[in-house]
This record gives sequence, C-alpha cells and structure tokens, in this order.
Amino acid sequence: MTRNTPSRWRRSVTELRALIWLALPIVAAQMSHTLLGFVDTAMAGRVSAVDLAAVALGNSFWVPTFLFLTGVLMIITSKVAASNGAGRLGETGPLVRQAVWLGLWIGVLCAVALFSVEPLLHWAGVQEELIPKSVNYIKAVALGFPAVGMYQALRGLSDGLSRTKPTMIIGFLGLVLNVPANYVLVYGKFGLPALGGVGCGVATTLVMWFMLGCMLVYLKRSALYDACKLFERFEWPKWPVQRHLLGLGLPIGISLFSETSMFALIALLIGSLGAVVVASHQIALNLTSIVFMVPFSLGLAITVRVGHSLGMDGARAGLFAAKVGIAVALGFAFLAATSFYLAAELLPRLYTNNPEVLSLATALLFYAALYQFSDSVQVACAGALRGYQDTRIPMVLTMVAYWLIGLPSGYILGLTDLAGPAQGPAGFWKGLIIGLSAAALFLSVRLAIIGGRRKKRFPLERSHLVG
Repeated sequence: MTRNTPSRWRRSVTELRALIWLALPIVAAQMSHTLLGFVDTAMAGRVSAVDLAAVALGNSFWVPTFLFLTGVLMIITSKVAASNGAGRLGETGPLVRQAVWLGLWIGVLCAVALFSVEPLLHWAGVQEELIPKSVNYIKAVALGFPAVGMYQALRGLSDGLSRTKPTMIIGFLGLVLNVPANYVLVYGKFGLPALGGVGCGVATTLVMWFMLGCMLVYLKRSALYDACKLFERFEWPKWPVQRHLLGLGLPIGISLFSETSMFALIALLIGSLGAVVVASHQIALNLTSIVFMVPFSLGLAITVRVGHSLGMDGARAGLFAAKVGIAVALGFAFLAATSFYLAAELLPRLYTNNPEVLSLATALLFYAALYQFSDSVQVACAGALRGYQDTRIPMVLTMVAYWLIGLPSGYILGLTDLAGPAQGPAGFWKGLIIGLSAAALFLSVRLAIIGGRRKKRFPLERSHLVG
C-alpha cells in the first residue's frame, strides 16, 4: 500500500498538470467567444433601444443553434485524441476531411433554419418594430454558420492533439477583428451605410470566416500537423463515415441544445412575473453563464485527456483521467460557490442600482452558489463520456434530468401551490439545482458503468476512419 501511494500521487500530479495546461487555452478561447456577444450587445445598445432588443432577440435564436452545431462536432476531438494516443496519427487526416464536409452541410442546414425564423417571431407576439431588424440580424449571422461548422471540425484536430493554443490565439484574433468591424458596419464609417444592429451580424459573420481562414493557414503551414496528412489529397464525402460521425455527434448537439432551450423556456415562464423578477433572474443567469465557461472548457479538456489515455493505455488510464478531471471540477465549483456567496451583494451592482432588483438578485445568487457543484460535476462527467465516445445514453439521461425532473420541479415550486406557496424565480432555481443534480448523478453512474466495462485497450473503429 505504501509503495503504490507515491506512484499514484505522481500520476495524479502529472495528469493534473496536463489537464490544466490543456484547459487554460480553451477557457481563454471560450471567453473570447463570449466577449463577441458582449461587444455586439454593447455597440448595438449605443445606437438605439430597438437595435439592442433586436440583437438580444436574435441571440436567443442563433446562440442555441451555434451550441448545437458545436456539440455535434465535439466528437471529432475525442476521435482524434484516441487515434493520437494509439499512435495512429495517419488516420486523423481522412477523419477530419470527412468532418469538414459534415461541418459544412450541417452549417448550411443551420443557416437555412435561421433564415426561416420570422414566422416564429410573429407567432411569439414580438413587437412589430423589432421583427425586421431581428430577422435581418439573424440572417446576417446565419451566413457564417457554414464557416463555423468547418472551423469546429478543424479545431477538433488541433484540440484532439492536445494543441489548444491555436484555438485560443485565433479566438482572440477574431475578437480583435470584431471590434473595428462592428464600429465600421454599425455606425457607417468609410463611406459604408450605417447598419445598426444588423451590422453586428455582418461583423460576426466576417469574424467566423476569418477564423476559418486562420485555422486553415495554421494547419497547412505548421509542421506539427504533417503526420496527420490532412492536406494529402482531396476527398468527396463518404456516407458511411458521415453517418458514423453524425450518429456519435448528434446526441451531443441535442444535449447542449436541450440544456440551452430549458434555460430559454424558464426565462419565458418567469416573464409573466414582472420586470423586477425578470431582471433579477437575468442578472443571476448572466453571472452563472460567464462562470460556466470554465467547467465547460474543463469538460472539453477532459474529453481530450480521457480519449488520449484510452488510446494509449486502455480503460484504467481513461477512468483515472476522468476522476482527476472531476476532482478539478469540484475544486473549481467550491471556489465559484464561495465567490458567489461572499460577493452576492456586490455582483448585482455591476448591472443595476434598482434596490428591488438588487435584493432579489442577491437572494438568487445563493442558489447560484449551490448550483455550481452539480453543474460542474455533470459537465465533467459528460466530457469524460465523450472521451469514451459514449453519447447516446448520456443524451437520454440529461434530457430526462432537465425536462422530466428539473423543469417540472421548477414549474411546480415556482408557479403553483402544489408544494406550498409559489416561490417565483427561487422555485425555478431550486428546480435547476434538482435537475442538474439528477444529471450529475445519472452521468456519474453511467461513467462508472462504462469505465468498469472497458477491460481491454479502447477499440478504435479503423474501418470508419480510413479506406
């Protein structure tokens, strides 16, 4: 026992160091993507309230669609990491070539869907003056979705090889471009017409295509990727490979979309409780959304570490990497929860001076603090399961947790008297905690089951990747 303890401790430290250095650039990249939305909102708000509302409304449509597209292509990272761990880098080039085709056509389908949202705006009773600008903003952003799909496929190659710094650098270059592009297009500089909020959408699309170009140039010129043979030859889409990737990736996309749409539906349900309640809820939700970028990025890093460990050393190493990742997620959750608890009265003041809103937002941040533990664990477990390329059952488990447990619990506690007096937004936040705790429990059990089954080296499905 005493002989194994130092060895296990050294393995833990080594895995922890690898995970942290992998996750930090991903966190920075995700933060840069979040700041893109912040810049759009800030610049549109300086034009008019209508432009601000149009951009905010448009974001509620394209952001969940973006997460769906990103989720579908997350499986590429796991595939590349497993191939890299097994010393079969030559298979990653053909895989990613097919993934680029997959990203392209899913991006086109997402764009078509976004071009068709106007009837939904009329059905939802959105004010008529908002609809034209919202629709044009959404259409402008939609033109960048094919680029997003191809970029995410190429990003999966770089991230899967544990090279996450290029994604970070390209993300910040995109942010740097977004600011002047917004300035020129929103306010009409250099002889161009002032497009207002719609200009934010055009700028976002320009950034999306710019980032794709940067990633292509980097992968082409960097000798680090020569062994992958990505640019060795041109290939048309191969349906067996496309179907295989889609079968694994689609459940991830659906899971992310279902979680995002649950939050959107809660916002709509709370909307009937008045402006103070809505504002307080949005403040708490915005703060937790910013903090969520850390466990979300950690989940992506865990996927890489688990996939790489499985390919190199088999199941036991993969499960060990998953456990270290979950421990790190819990450590971050403790820091985030403590910060929310101690700064509950200060943080809402970044958004408003309204005493009623401040009071209610402060109360909700107590629930936000509790929320961190279950949310971090479920994200970490989901990332580990992606490393095992286990996606279908986790999708079902998360949908049950969110839509059959969390949302009904929040509705009962928040808007009905079935469990005592209606608690308003506090009831919905309790429902979120219940749902996320259920997801954390379900995914933890699933991870234990999958990890226990893999007694031999993790099998790479070679026939799906090459040939």
